[in-house]
Amino acid sequence: MSLQNGETPAPDADGGVPGGGPEAGAATPPGGGPSGGPAPRRGRPRSEAVDQAIFEAVGGLLDDGVPLTELSIERIARTAGVGKAAIYRRWSGKEDLFVDLLRSLEPPDPVLPGTSARDDLVALLEALRQRGLAKRSSALLHTVFSQMRLYPKLWDAYQLTVIEPRRRIGLDAVRRGMAEGEIRDDLDAEFVNDLLVGPLLLRTVIRPDSSDLEPGLAERVVDTVLDGLHPRT
Repeated sequence: MSLQNGETPAPDADGGVPGGGPEAGAATPPGGGPSGGPAPRRGRPRSEAVDQAIFEAVGGLLDDGVPLTELSIERIARTAGVGKAAIYRRWSGKEDLFVDLLRSLEPPDPVLPGTSARDDLVALLEALRQRGLAKRSSALLHTVFSQMRLYPKLWDAYQLTVIEPRRRIGLDAVRRGMAEGEIRDDLDAEFVNDLLVGPLLLRTVIRPDSSDLEPGLAERVVDTVLDGLHPRT
């Protein structure tokens, strides 16, 4: 997904320097963008109002049935009422923009109580349950996720910048449980983490139309799995 032939950046609605890429003089370091983490921004601070207008424009177009393939930077800028340079100064392309949009729709990572591995894992799984409920109730999330699988670069970027950091939080909680004697330490931490999140993923991804994300599910999953993972005596 790249800039279409013939598109020329227009003057920027939020006061920036017009241009077809990042702001003049603000070089993007190698690895910037969705696959290498966000690049540092230079120049004037970003306008949250402009950010929101761009996100709302993309969301509105998707709600109207416009597929991702037809969402050009020019069309997004026109719908948002901003110049194309305003978009290019924030994102290197549509992949970056879409990943940031999805990140803005995601609930924040849960604050772990830190009282025990069990409590931390319940908090993590409850956040997954709430996310599953939000995805079911949001037509925009449902539309974007159903189309995103068709674009490997976009899907990989979302996995790297949104999913993997959350997965690391779960792995850290499992490893703490192993170190503190709550979970057997002769098992692979990633395997244990998969045992815990698997039921939630099954009910939100494999069976997304089911109604089995009931309250108390996080506690039930964690307690059932941990019952079989207590250290052997």
